[in-house]
Amino acid sequence: MEIRIKDLTKTYGAYTAVDVKELSVPSGESFGLVGNNGAGKTTLFRSILDLIEPETGSIQIGDFITKSAENWKDFTGSYLDENFIVGHLLPEEYFDFVASLHGMSQSDLELKLAEFETLFNGEIAGGKKLIRDLSKGNQKKVGIAAALLFDPAVLILDEPFANLDPSTQIRLKDLLKKLKEDKGVTLLISSHDLQHVTEVCERIVLLEKGQIINDIRTSPATLKDLEDYFAGVGKKEAEPIEK
Repeated sequence: MEIRIKDLTKTYGAYTAVDVKELSVPSGESFGLVGNNGAGKTTLFRSILDLIEPETGSIQIGDFITKSAENWKDFTGSYLDENFIVGHLLPEEYFDFVASLHGMSQSDLELKLAEFETLFNGEIAGGKKLIRDLSKGNQKKVGIAAALLFDPAVLILDEPFANLDPSTQIRLKDLLKKLKEDKGVTLLISSHDLQHVTEVCERIVLLEKGQIINDIRTSPATLKDLEDYFAGVGKKEAEPIEK
């Protein structure tokens, strides 16, 4: 599913959090969003998911304008933070709840959860801890798995690698790559981890002060270019990254 954004602005008083004139993410693309704290990454994702109302502009996922339709939610999975999960449930109870929302049978749910055994690494299923009592990393595993239960055509993740141990980061990267390669999922990821995002995403957009500074296709030089760019921020005006 393609995502199209046009003339999008979101302000908080005199502060402009997002000012994106035009952005299109083609169906099946793995798209990475990078930028410093306060760059507008999370605000942009929340706007795409219709969680906040922008001042101007339109956002379309597939054939649907997000602010005037609900159909896009049927094929859009997302996890931005722990507010996306129900903390007073056990993980299995939460997965049952999400599956019921999407009309999944118990057998289909069990098959899908089996796909996440490597990601869970024995730390999620069968325990007695409520979700709110899990570590931040394990809460994130639950949230990402729930976003994937119903095989979404679009997946939006904010900082998916944060709070995960190195082994889980590697497993998650492999999972995300397979989603794009095997199922053609349109994947949107924001991350402060430049190495992970360049390994997973074929295209990276650099956001600063709510505006798109660069829009580049990932290459072997991209990680070094991004590191050089961010090393220069605050010291001198950084040169644009070559496309």
